[in-house]
Parts: sequence; C-alpha cells; structure tokens
Amino acid sequence: MQYGYFDDQNREYVITRPDTPRSWLNYLGSRLYGGIITNNAGGYSFYKSGGTGRLLRMRFNGVPADQPGRYLYLRDEANGDYWSASWQPVGKPLDQYHSTVRHGLGYTVFESAYNGISTTLTCFIPHGQAFEYWSLAITNTGSNTRHLAVFSYAELTNEWHFRQDLENLQYSQYIIQMRYQDGLLVRRNYAGEWAEGYFGMTGADVVSFDTDRDLFLGQYRSPANPIAVEKGICSNSLAVGDNACTSLHSTLELAPNETRQLIYILGVGSPDKEWQGLPSGKSTLAEFANPTRLDQELASIKAEWRDHLAGFQVHTPDAELNSMVNVWHAYQTHITFNWSRGVSLIEAGDRDGLGYRDTVQDMLSITHSIPEAVEARLDLMLTAQTSAGGGMPLVKPLTHKPGHEAAPPIEKYRSDDALWLLLTTSNFVYETGNLAYLDKVLPYADKGEATIYEHLKQALLFSINHKGNNGLVQGLAADWNDCIHLGTTGESLFSTFLFYAGLQRFSQLASYMGNQADVEWCAAQAAEIKAQIDRHAWDGKWFIRGISEKGGKLGTHTKTEGQIYLESNVWAVISGGASDEQAVQAMDAVHQYLATEYGVMLCHPAHTHPDPDVNLSLIVFPPGHKENGGIFCHSNSWAIVAECLLGRGDRAYKYYRSYLPARYNTEAEIRQVEPYVYSQFTHGKPSPRFGQSRNPWLTGTASWTYIALTQYILGIRPTLEGLIVDPCIPAAWDGFEVTRQFRGKQLTIRVRNPQHVQYGIQSLALNGQRLNGKLIPADQLQAENEVVVVMG
Repeated sequence: MQYGYFDDQNREYVITRPDTPRSWLNYLGSRLYGGIITNNAGGYSFYKSGGTGRLLRMRFNGVPADQPGRYLYLRDEANGDYWSASWQPVGKPLDQYHSTVRHGLGYTVFESAYNGISTTLTCFIPHGQAFEYWSLAITNTGSNTRHLAVFSYAELTNEWHFRQDLENLQYSQYIIQMRYQDGLLVRRNYAGEWAEGYFGMTGADVVSFDTDRDLFLGQYRSPANPIAVEKGICSNSLAVGDNACTSLHSTLELAPNETRQLIYILGVGSPDKEWQGLPSGKSTLAEFANPTRLDQELASIKAEWRDHLAGFQVHTPDAELNSMVNVWHAYQTHITFNWSRGVSLIEAGDRDGLGYRDTVQDMLSITHSIPEAVEARLDLMLTAQTSAGGGMPLVKPLTHKPGHEAAPPIEKYRSDDALWLLLTTSNFVYETGNLAYLDKVLPYADKGEATIYEHLKQALLFSINHKGNNGLVQGLAADWNDCIHLGTTGESLFSTFLFYAGLQRFSQLASYMGNQADVEWCAAQAAEIKAQIDRHAWDGKWFIRGISEKGGKLGTHTKTEGQIYLESNVWAVISGGASDEQAVQAMDAVHQYLATEYGVMLCHPAHTHPDPDVNLSLIVFPPGHKENGGIFCHSNSWAIVAECLLGRGDRAYKYYRSYLPARYNTEAEIRQVEPYVYSQFTHGKPSPRFGQSRNPWLTGTASWTYIALTQYILGIRPTLEGLIVDPCIPAAWDGFEVTRQFRGKQLTIRVRNPQHVQYGIQSLALNGQRLNGKLIPADQLQAENEVVVVMG
C-alpha cells in the first residue's frame, strides 16, 4: 500500500494519505532550537536539549502515538462544525476531508480541503533562531461568504526537564504560571531561574484565549474535541499550577476566493526584554511575524539545505537509490549528527548527550558537507577520551569539562568506543587534506593533553593494554553490540578486528607524518594480533563472535543457538584480518545463514535460552527482535562494504536494496515506518513481525549506509592524495554519474560499464588526460573537472 511519493525536484516527501501505518515525522530547526513534527502535526519542541530543554510536552508511546502537538482548529460559525488544519486531532472522515502533507528539509506543509475551505499550514524554525513559525493560509473556495473561528493549541511543559515535567508531579504541577501580556501568552516557571516562553500571532485580532489546558479541552475530553472549540469561545484562563497550554482564538470573514494568512510564533525568551542572548518575544513578533519575512526565512532554509546536499549528487539506474542519496538519506545523516540518539518519538530524552561510538561514527557521512562542524564535534569527542585511551560512554556537551571529568572504571568502558576515532579522524584528514590537524593539541577528558596524532595512538594502546587470555581485545562492558558482555577477561572478535583496522589507518597516517617508527610499530602489533586471530578465532567456515570470561565461545557451530554472528565476520573482511579464502567463506556463510529478503540478521539461530558460558542480555528480546536475531540495519551496511571489498557487486547491491527505505514506498504496510529514512532494525525471520522496521531516524544506519553506498558501491572515497574511484556495482548497470565537491573543486564523474562487470577499472581519465590506477590526484584538479571511468 502506498501513502505518498518522492518529489525529488522540490526535495520533499509528499504524503497523500494521512492514516499512515505509524507516525511519519520530520525534524525542524537546529541545535539551538529544534522540534519534531509528524504527518498529523504531533510532536514537540526543545531549546538546546531534547531532555533538559523541553518546551512542548510529549507523552511517549501514547494512543494516538504522536499527541499532543501543534494544532490549529477551524470552526464554521454558521453551524458549529469544526476540523483541524492537519487531519488529526479532529480526524474528519477521509472521504470528506482531503489532506496532503509535504515533509521538506527543515519544514513541513499541511494542505487540507474540507467543506469549501482550503488551508495551508507551514511549520518551520528559522535559521539561527529560537522560535518556530506556524503559518496558516485560509481560502474560501466556495461561492458564499464564510464566517470562521480559528483556535490554536499546544500543550506546554511545566518544567524544562522532561522527567521532572512528566513524572515528578508533586513538584512540576505547582510551578507553572501563565499570563497574557501585550497580545502574547507567556510561560514562566521557577525551575532554577525565571525561564520563559511566549506565543503570539498576527493577521487577526485575538478574541479570547486560554492558558489552562483542562479548561480549554474540557473534562474527559481530548484534543479531538476541545470544549472551547465546540463552544466557539475560550475562557481567558490564566493557568497557575496544574497544566498550561497556548490557545489564541480569532475570527475571520472570508468572501468567495478570499485568502487570509495568520502567522503564529512560539518561542523561548522573555516577552519584553532580552533573555540569555535571545531577543524579546515582542521584538521577534514585530520583526518576523509578517508574510514577507516568513517567505524569506523559508527560502533561506531551503537554500541552506540545497547547499548542504550539493556536495554529493548521483544519477544511477535506480530511481529509489537516487531519491534517497540525493535528498533524504543525506538529510538523515545531518539530523543524526545534530541530535545523536536523544530526540525522537522513540528516545524520550534519557539519552540526552552524545554516545561515544554513535557520535564518532555519525561524522563519517557528513565530513564532505560540513567539515567545520565535523571538526568541532571531533575535537569535542577527542576531549572525551581519557588519558588511558578509552572513550567516556556518554558525553554531555552542555556540561562537559575536559581535563576535569572522572574516568570510568575499566569495567565500564566499551571496548570499541575510542577505536572509531581512527576511522573518523583519518576520513576527516583525507576529505579536507588537512594533515596538520593531527598536530593540534587537545586535553584528555580526565587529565593531561596530547596532539590528536597521540590521541589516536593512545586509543590503540588502550586495546593493547586490555587484551584477554588469548591475546585478543577484551570485550569490557560491551563492544558495538551492547547486549554481549564479555567482561574484563573475555575477548571480543568485533573489537579485535576493529583494532586491526585501526592499526592500518594509523600506519597510513604515520607514514604521511613521516614517522617510520610508528609504521613499523603498527606492523608488529598487527602481526602479533593476527597470529592470535588465526589461532583462536576461525571456526571452520566463519569467525567466532567472542570468547567469554569462562573461556566459552560465542558464534560457533558447536552451539545450538547463536552459531554465527554478523559483526565479527564482516569486520574480518573490512579490516583485512581474514585471509582471502577465509573472507569468501565467511561472507558466503553470512549469505547462507543470515541473509533474508528484508536484510541480514545479526545472528542465527536466535537465542531462546541463557548461555551458561556467555553473559548475553539480548536473551530478554524474543527471537528475531533487535540484537537477538533481528535485522540490525547498521551492521547491514558493513555487509555491503565487505562484499564490495570482495568485488561482488550484485550481492552488495542486493543487500543494499533489502533494507532501502524507498524500496518499500509502494509496500509501506510491510515496513510501516517512514519510507524516506533508515531505521535501527527490522524484525528478523523468527519474529511474527518479520519485515516490520522500528526506531527510524536517529541511528548509525544512516551514516554507515551512506558510506557503504557512496564510498564502496559507487566507490568514490577520499585519501590524502585525492579521490579514489573504485566502484563495485551490479552487473546489470550500464554505469552511473556523480557530481562531487572535493576540497573546493567540482567534479563530474561518469562511470561506464560496457562489459557489465561488477568490479574492476579499465581506464580513468581526468579532463581528457588518461591516469594510471584508480586515483584522481588532488593537485591535478581544476575548478571544474570531468572524470570518465570505464569499468572492465
């Protein structure tokens, strides 16, 4: 079943049926002030932090799932009939109410038509501002004059901290205070400081208002049928304690074909003076709440996103791939970079900070687009590495104090966290060409300081200093898979192979820095751990997942459950730690036991009983759910990379298509979540929900799948000397074209595949000059460049 379509020209996803299987949402704003808005106007807003800066309230996992939200009601004064500018919350019958929702990049537009009235509601947050626009254009499409009332409604938090607001009711229910001042509804509480928000409108006079939620809605009612809208008048309530809302009531007379525009502004700050560097609500309304300025601000948002996405655009034979990579996939990588894992309809706010491994990986996919922002975030994460070399599991940017953080005990470290720095830092250096970045001195989280180069070596030393009884890297609290607990003596093959990959990257950087001693050191460390991998990790047809503190193996054919795991096998190939024969055997086993039509499962068979030899918290999940045999989409991207490194483009592309969101646009009832963004996982084959996806938007799937597609299937990846072009594509493709910005230069790369091979370069030409190998040298680039690649 299809609920919408991709409008690539306007960079929008257009929802033509609002009754989607689950809430399909969009993100608004920036790291200063942001918001979530669903296809039925549900969602919430926040200032700086989704957990501790909540302005609009959200009750998670409620029914309906995305309420409350930002609502505008229209009431026909002649007969009392009322509806909402978005289909919900009133929910008029869809054979009478026409709805189109256009999710764009940083904005959402709701178009409706009901009973001779059409409306267009546009919601967005201007660049660099701490307020949001709700712009409502109302048109009388009938032949008679209409008299309408319009009511706004949003439910405010009482306390900035979401848990205090929703759970500590003996406190939060008694601190809210609302007032009506100079046409503005003003929110004030006493949580630490006199922090305020405001709500106002232009385009019509305010007839009445409400700030008390319960008086606006009425007893035993909901946003579907507010008593104030039903009666056609608010009560001018001023909430003191209990619960607050923002409702402004206005009236309109519309002649046939007449359009009126109402502009609402919800913001953070004081109504009449500057607050924490933010302008007053009164001055904001005066400057911004007019149609001309609104149009300018919306155009600015669209232009900003156009520029962000211009750095990598593709044209391939796969239209669904094109829609994703050119618009929505790239957009999702930015949203994930902005909000990590803290702000969604899944994450209520507890993960209010930056998970170390998540954040470092999220940077991989956007370095080419916003290198300055990536450098600042990378600096932050490097200062959250302890002097021992490990990463702090959670970094809180608003309170982080480098040099003064308490280092966690060894059993609390995750063995993979700091190792991701090797991949992301080298990617940054290769993309920007800024080798001097490695000489920058940054503090450690707890004590001391070092150059970034030394930080990277310290990450490797952390793994070297924490090896288990078999000479492999310890699992510690967890590796990438948080549900596998191998401890301070048990060993993780995932982290072992990631360490091996890190050695290769550091060796490259050491060579560029002219440090031959470190090149030799990396070679010696790699040889030492490779010998232990060969001795302990090969299970005959694939690599084991780990060795527990008790010496038991996980991911071995000798077990009845969890015989094979995905992560260790794909990273054996990616890192180069597997021999050529082992690499093929391991990936063939992955294909045989783990691959499904909806993606590659994390393990097989799924666990149904505790393993006496290994501490597995994944046993809490039913078979096929999440880490217990689910299709963890993040790790699917690694399967794509591994297959590309083996030159098997058909299989890599098949894996890519298996969890490509746009593939399910005409079968949305299968996947259920948004067909324009990746999700964390899909229910695996043992689950009765097989094929249904969950936890969309904020996931490492976005970054790594972008890398898998752009750097390995399309094969365009940076190195210090320039760009490597080394595609691995399905044999059926005739070729593809990419426009790529690289170090201030523009490249158009045309790849031809006349022999319909999956892998291999026959020739490479830059601006008509034949080059040897696969490298486009950076020092030979002009301002505009034409690259022609012939596969064969």
